[in-house]
Amino acid sequence: MVNLKNPVRIGVQLAPQHSSYAELRDTVAKIEDLGADVLFNWDHFYPLSGEPDGLHFESWTILAAWAEQTSRIELGPLVNCNSYRNPDLQADMARTVDHISGGRFIFGTGSGWFERDYTEYGYTFGTAGQRLDALAEDLPRIEARWAKLNPAPLRKIPVLIGGGGEKKTLRIVAKHADIWHSFSDPETLARKLGILADWCAEVGRDIDDIEISTELRARTTADADELYDLGTRLFTVGMSDPGHDLTKVKQWLAWRDSRNAG
Repeated sequence: MVNLKNPVRIGVQLAPQHSSYAELRDTVAKIEDLGADVLFNWDHFYPLSGEPDGLHFESWTILAAWAEQTSRIELGPLVNCNSYRNPDLQADMARTVDHISGGRFIFGTGSGWFERDYTEYGYTFGTAGQRLDALAEDLPRIEARWAKLNPAPLRKIPVLIGGGGEKKTLRIVAKHADIWHSFSDPETLARKLGILADWCAEVGRDIDDIEISTELRARTTADADELYDLGTRLFTVGMSDPGHDLTKVKQWLAWRDSRNAG
């Protein structure tokens, strides 16, 4: 059974597409002022929706700027693509952004999936299995590098792993993740939590130590209540369109407050 005592947190994934940087910066300020708990972007090189060659910015340089701009909200990629960068470099980048933010960085990572990112930038795409194997091999190097860096990270940097694969991804989650992020509906989440618990038992980990996270997308509060009852505590609102209407963010923050008050 996952930990049911933790409070609800609301994340906002602000996609770095179809907007100027000035617009993104202004939206970040509004999101923090509203009281969201976590600010995410994504690690792609091209838009995932709308005009395929529309405006788009790189993930990590934006995260460094957001870390300097903000003062309270946690932040990170949802998720970093492990394939693009040497694992020791990833660790050093994460440590540096952690210091810029004053200890608010979340290392969200995954194996990568968007083929255009790879082909346009000269990376080998390979297979899903190969990319997951690389993630499993690289995470211990990332953790080892954090232990060597001078100065060290300001805290034990939380590792968020995205994905729901039952044979490889959830085993990686059991070994390394502080947060597991998926897109599961309640029925799927209940089943996958059982599989994750089995992997945790195999690797000697307490599933209570892993925060359960999901994307809200078009979910209703009834859907969110079901996911909450299963142990989900981090809920993320996606923002990928220009204009950055914050209405849904406000609504979900009100839902968060009502759940935490209860």
